[in-house]
Amino acid sequence: MTVPFTVAAAATAEHQARVAARVKAVEAIMIEKGLMSTEAVDRVAEIYEKEVGPQLGAKVVARAWVDPEFKARLLDNATAACAEFGIGGLQGEEMVAVEDTDDVHHVIVCTLCSCYPWPVLGLPPNWYKQPAYRARMVREPRKVLREEFGYDVPDSTEVRVWDSSSELRYWVLPQRPAGTDGLGEEELAALVTRDSMIGVGPVAAA
Repeated sequence: MTVPFTVAAAATAEHQARVAARVKAVEAIMIEKGLMSTEAVDRVAEIYEKEVGPQLGAKVVARAWVDPEFKARLLDNATAACAEFGIGGLQGEEMVAVEDTDDVHHVIVCTLCSCYPWPVLGLPPNWYKQPAYRARMVREPRKVLREEFGYDVPDSTEVRVWDSSSELRYWVLPQRPAGTDGLGEEELAALVTRDSMIGVGPVAAA
């Protein structure tokens, strides 16, 4: 995938480097003063890498692909369906899953800030919070998908943009890829990407 919004990429990278340096400095001071430990820092990182993140949403998607009854519950009430997996809580109190089909492709954005379903997708990527993404995706979604993400949605497919808010957070149930009939849930979940659940990228090839 290409780096989105390359016009601001250099400035963004410089800003991120400054922020990272400040975080490291604060972390070192807190550890030195006994306010936290390196083990605690490692544990927080592990939680977001392995316990809270896109892999949780991927499990939900895989179940929906193989279980029509669960899929119906997910599309009717995503918050309740995710709770069946023990997924929910802060930033995921009210979620809606929107289903991609041959006729309609969905993509999510938050035009006001960066509201995002953290329990299902993990931390939002930096580009999701950028004003350029938030403004342009609403105005010209097909062009942004093609030019910034290298994701070419056919002209015959309608693109619908969903604007998340603090009250309601959307995420995408992508289409199951062809040729995956013999795969189990774990194998299917491994094909689901964060970007496919935001709507800016495809599911990985089987």
